[in-house]
Amino acid sequence: MMKKLFVIILMTITTVVFAQNQINLQQGSFDFLKNQAEVNVQLKYENAVYQEKNFTESQYLENKKVDITAKKSEAVWKNWIYQWDRFKSTEYLEYFFKGINAKSKKVTFRNDVKAKYTLIIDAKWIYVGWYGGMIGSQEGKLTADLTFVETDNPSNVVMRLQADKIQGKQMNKDFNWEYGRIAATYEVLGKKLGKEIKNVVK
Repeated sequence: MMKKLFVIILMTITTVVFAQNQINLQQGSFDFLKNQAEVNVQLKYENAVYQEKNFTESQYLENKKVDITAKKSEAVWKNWIYQWDRFKSTEYLEYFFKGINAKSKKVTFRNDVKAKYTLIIDAKWIYVGWYGGMIGSQEGKLTADLTFVETDNPSNVVMRLQADKIQGKQMNKDFNWEYGRIAATYEVLGKKLGKEIKNVVK
């Protein structure tokens, strides 16, 4: 009886994890991409909350500053916040491109290009994970709204998806830092989305 109960619990946990770590269609299809060579991409963070307690970015950074300066030093904090801002402005996008362009094949995703369509990735929830070295680590997670719009007429939405708790992987040199683990979630998001597009745009 206990063995049967354990199997049921395990199957339930597996199902929940699988259901979360995926992209869910809300409106439209990828058919509009069939004759497109490029898609513009824009990242948004204004609506994001962080960690299980749903901190605003300001609250999260205030706590992080206290933690880093107490355990390490002011110099370490200054470098950390510099890297945090740099990753937000350029690196998350580059990691997303790395993931999606390796999979989508026929359609190239870039930023600041004159493409007919723009993909807006609006982060809603970010979990930064943790790094434990030899004792193990926890990958970051990302929940975001993905909206394809006409570049010249953004009110015309052609497709909506939601990325639900996309889990990063330990595959970049900055994984031991929070921004590195977040970058990994964008790369995995790109891979998952690119794979979906490749299945339609052949």
